[in-house]
Amino acid sequence: MRKIIGVYLSFFLPLSLTAQNLGFALADGKTRVQFPIQIVNNLVVLPVIINGQLPLKFILDTGVRTTILTEKAYTDILNLSYSRHYVISGPGGEKVIDAYITNNVTLDIPPGVHGEGHAMLVLEKDYLELRNFLGTDVHGVLGYEIFSRFVVEIDYEGKTLTLSLPQRFRKTRRYQSIPMKIEDTKPYLRTTVQLNDSIRITGKFLIDSGASHGLYLDKDSNDSIQLPVNRIHSVIGRGLGGAITGEIGRIKSIQLGEFDINNLIANFPDANSYYDTLKANRDTFRNGSIGGELLSRFHVVFNFPQERILLKKNKQFKKEFYYNMSGLTIRAKGSQLKRFEVDEVRVNSTAARADIQAGDILVSVQGFKAADLTLAEINSLFSSKPGKKIKMEIYRAGISVKREFRLESPI
Repeated sequence: MRKIIGVYLSFFLPLSLTAQNLGFALADGKTRVQFPIQIVNNLVVLPVIINGQLPLKFILDTGVRTTILTEKAYTDILNLSYSRHYVISGPGGEKVIDAYITNNVTLDIPPGVHGEGHAMLVLEKDYLELRNFLGTDVHGVLGYEIFSRFVVEIDYEGKTLTLSLPQRFRKTRRYQSIPMKIEDTKPYLRTTVQLNDSIRITGKFLIDSGASHGLYLDKDSNDSIQLPVNRIHSVIGRGLGGAITGEIGRIKSIQLGEFDINNLIANFPDANSYYDTLKANRDTFRNGSIGGELLSRFHVVFNFPQERILLKKNKQFKKEFYYNMSGLTIRAKGSQLKRFEVDEVRVNSTAARADIQAGDILVSVQGFKAADLTLAEINSLFSSKPGKKIKMEIYRAGISVKREFRLESPI
């Protein structure tokens, strides 16, 4: 499966929380630094050291205003103090999470990026279960503090991140330069979406590197946005309040500068489900968002100071879009993330017809012991191509049983 489940991590916080002097800078008079990153489910994961002591991994997210740490246990280890306690609520006013603010935090990104005086939002516990659904250790989210100080180049294919001082950055002719607008610390662009042969809209979209989906469309934002005839209803992501549900279907194309991306998967979230993630200021109108599944088909340069995004297509540009061809969502468990459990089975999917059930434990996939694989490798086996036969051994109620099914595109 190319995209098992989206992870949506952009939060709205009052501006007063970011009024401090955020001090990222390059060390030793450098004007540019490059370092390796992980790409996990279309998300950029990079190393971050807190207060020079605690090495962790953070997602780089264009939709995040204030740095977020997913679990209070880490700051407790450092004996950090908290200036404020927050209760963050969902759209109905019910309590979703407890969170705290800690100030004057030092953040280092090796090699050569140092920041002082940062405020950080600390969640009481890992409500998002990032490490379980991504299958790798992820401890937080980093965003605007980086994008506001540097020109940020993401090479999804080469798995490198380059930070440059804006005054020293020079674009090459190989990139398509597209205007974007920074509103409430987040990047938006206007572009055209062709839903089908007869419906075409031009709208405003959040550019969201912290979401693994390709395209979100808010059907309530424009009467012309209609659901595709061939569609399925499913879980399309996770937020602070739990699962995000909606409709999934194909649309004809989206235009990004001079690039037309065709026959792509679009998600249409259920009412209130999307905003339950506290993704952005609800007063900021938009028609949807563009996420990692689209961005990862390019070499991407974010230039917030000049309000431009630069794109150069990579080898993944023409790759077909498929949605969850097995119907399975797998959760990695245990301290080493080597125990794999079926978290969800989509109704009427090929895996459901093969009698695979939520709670089943994976013993082997395609002859490989599950314990010898990563979650990313298991998902890759599930996303090769339609028609491929998948053989699995699962453990259920004390008994090992074998199952097999063929991958199929549901839309």
